[in-house]
Amino acid sequence: MVTVHNQFETQVAQRSLYMQYRHAVAAGTSLPSFAEAGFRVFSQTDEDGILLMLFAAIGMTNRFCVDMAFHSPLEANTTNLICNWGWNGLMVEGDCAAVKYSQEWFLNHPDTRIFPPKVVQSWITAENVNKLLIDNGVAGEVDLLSLDVDGVDIWIWNSLTAISPRVIVLEFMNIWGAEDSVTIPYQADFNRMDFHEDFFGASLSAFVKLGQVKGYRLVGCNRLGYNAFFIRNDIAAHLFPEVTAESCLSLPFPQYARKTRLHAVAHFPWQRI
Repeated sequence: MVTVHNQFETQVAQRSLYMQYRHAVAAGTSLPSFAEAGFRVFSQTDEDGILLMLFAAIGMTNRFCVDMAFHSPLEANTTNLICNWGWNGLMVEGDCAAVKYSQEWFLNHPDTRIFPPKVVQSWITAENVNKLLIDNGVAGEVDLLSLDVDGVDIWIWNSLTAISPRVIVLEFMNIWGAEDSVTIPYQADFNRMDFHEDFFGASLSAFVKLGQVKGYRLVGCNRLGYNAFFIRNDIAAHLFPEVTAESCLSLPFPQYARKTRLHAVAHFPWQRI
């Protein structure tokens, strides 16, 4: 359990890092690489540290995030920003028990109990994603979108028009190489467990293609090479230039994943885009 003392130390340490990044930007000196900046407070791997560096460099605006699908505050990309940086947001999750747990968790956390983020239960589809956001009072520019529904992710992003995230972090299928632009076919009620645990989502190259259409560039990934970070093209291209899919997929874990897991699902009905 995180004590108040440990929470205070975490917040002080992060603010010190934040100011170092701000000073580096002001001085025109290099920022750390994603591998150097990454660390975990609540995220699965090192996403919390990467997001801190990104927002220190490009600035925080409304400090609002949208998280699809938010299974738990633990191992989420948005919890650190909400608890330690005063952000708020809309968390969407399909599982009722997970929604109840998350609501109670934020109501019991000392930094969110007065004004917790909104956690709602909904199955997210390409057809309902915009209405879901608008019905919950979310529209226009937001600082961050986290997209990890383990399903029709690319179709949801393709349909998304209600919000304009400045930064997007999303999970991609790292079993595919940079030459493969593939996704699962669209099915509103898709559940990967009806097929195979590795038959879901889309390859990184497919997300890069869609990002280019929607005005976003790939700027890096987490240390295990399955969560990709995109920044809107009108924001800080001089600080975070576009990187290639190959640079993310050349990390050890994606190479291992491709060798050990692709064969089990390569014959499934992936759709090339």
